[in-house]
Amino acid sequence: MTDLSPLFEPFESGSLGLPNRIVMAPMTRCFSPGGVPGADVAAYYRRRAEGGVGLIITEGTWIPHESAWNERDAPDFHGEAALAGWRAVANAVHEQGARIMPQLWHVGLTLKSAIRNIYDEASGIEPRHLGPSGIAGGFGVGSQPGYPSMTQRDIEEVVDAYATAAASARTLGFDGIELHAAHGYLIDQFFWHETNRRRDRYGGNLRERARFGAEVVAAIRQRTGPDFPILMRISQWKQHDYDAKVAQTPAEIEQWLMPLVEAGVDMFHCSQRRYWDAEFPGSDLNLAGWVKKITGRPTITVGSVTIGREFLDTAFGAQTERRSIASLMRMLERGEFDLVAVGRALIADADWPRRLREGGVSALSPYSTELLSDLT
Repeated sequence: MTDLSPLFEPFESGSLGLPNRIVMAPMTRCFSPGGVPGADVAAYYRRRAEGGVGLIITEGTWIPHESAWNERDAPDFHGEAALAGWRAVANAVHEQGARIMPQLWHVGLTLKSAIRNIYDEASGIEPRHLGPSGIAGGFGVGSQPGYPSMTQRDIEEVVDAYATAAASARTLGFDGIELHAAHGYLIDQFFWHETNRRRDRYGGNLRERARFGAEVVAAIRQRTGPDFPILMRISQWKQHDYDAKVAQTPAEIEQWLMPLVEAGVDMFHCSQRRYWDAEFPGSDLNLAGWVKKITGRPTITVGSVTIGREFLDTAFGAQTERRSIASLMRMLERGEFDLVAVGRALIADADWPRRLREGGVSALSPYSTELLSDLT
């Protein structure tokens, strides 16, 4: 039987101490009407903490800027009612001995209008859309009214909004914050050459395209102090382009991420669709492995942990390879990454850590997309 004990070892880095290596990955659930998380949201996160998760990273939360959102029932991280709701969430998780961080989110020019109406139908309000170059999803929309490139004033306002949200998180008693800089959202739009065509200091080579993200991090560090953990979620892939790569080589990983380390990122959460996929030819290291090796910062790996073959075949195509928990343990024991994030499996089973420890993978409940309709 696979030795699972490495998953349940404590972890410490700077001011962050965790009871184990299991992280609840951020997953947008849209059960916060009007942007306000209620008692059901607090109970949802409390159950995962009670089930044995060491660190919870919340679903994406909207920073306090009019351009941040594209879904009204995803939660705000600003305003008296929303922040009171989040204080209750943090208290509920802490009572169970886990740590919790909000994921701070700005979607940039990741538009949902092609899929369904993003308007707040009750009020007729549509968010203002902003992006680095007026390009959404690799398709030019800069010539269309309402989608200009961000001005310097826009950039400064959004940077301040991130810092304001992070300061609120510290005031509310959260254990740090995570910046959503993956999957084609705003910070990632600055990173990627397809969506950043700027000719000022925020565009150009990878180091220059990292400048906006680094300014966000530096502003948060200034507002929250030297000991408040700042995590950043990154990815190569985008929602509309699974083959996209911000960095084509390990050297480009260094150009991309070292400015963020210098600005104050404490840990990188490296999103892959399958954690076992090697990032570059000639090495078995996944994205989290390369990022840790190059930056020296702790990393979190994520991607289809304990998800069954049936779902993988549906999501990724027929005959998709599935890896056992043993491969994950070998990678963790070799020190390729420090923490393991679990997403859909924790929707299926709030007691995932406890069940895995006591009965192995066979004791876990299978994931199904039907589970998304309820917040349990």
